[in-house]
Amino acid sequence: MNEFVVKTYDWVPETPRGYVRDLRVCWALEEAGLSYRVESVPFQDRGKEHFEHHPFGQVPWLEDGDFSIFESGAIVFYIAERSQKLMPKDPQGRAKVTQWIFAALNSVEMAALPYSIYKFVNDQEETPGRQALDAFLTSRLENMDRYLENREWLVGDFTAADILMADVLRLVHRFDGLADYPLCRAYVDRATARPAFIAVHTNQLAHFAAADH
Repeated sequence: MNEFVVKTYDWVPETPRGYVRDLRVCWALEEAGLSYRVESVPFQDRGKEHFEHHPFGQVPWLEDGDFSIFESGAIVFYIAERSQKLMPKDPQGRAKVTQWIFAALNSVEMAALPYSIYKFVNDQEETPGRQALDAFLTSRLENMDRYLENREWLVGDFTAADILMADVLRLVHRFDGLADYPLCRAYVDRATARPAFIAVHTNQLAHFAAADH
């Protein structure tokens, strides 16, 4: 099997460090026990080759030999299909994990990401649009807290769905937005206490810190 190559930026500002989405990909690879290395692409000068791999000029993308795939959710799914540690073999188990992968990226992240952007820029203005977004996030967190009652992970054992859901909820947890949702908070704490997460989070911070020197 080829060694996977994870492409990420050579540098990012302080604020997104520890949250750049190559972390999700490396986390999945660590959990699956698959060999990989991280390579840098320019943050400032994104050329033609970059856009050939990622049409939106973002990161990450994954290279598997001559094959290249972008979008963190799609990459994590691609990795999970190669590891029973992250995706069950049976069709129903696969379907359950897949539905939660989509739920993390659609139902929850579409509410969590606007919230985190407002917090990043310290925008406290109480506009009707902001109030609607806050209500949207609240409804998602209430439902997640309810679902997580008496559950350690989303579908039985830890899977690819937990990587994505925990990473999405980290966006809210970063600003203490899970204070009123103890089961969500505990879920994120469990996920981020896993050795694989600790390793890739530490590595990402070190990767960008090295670029400062």
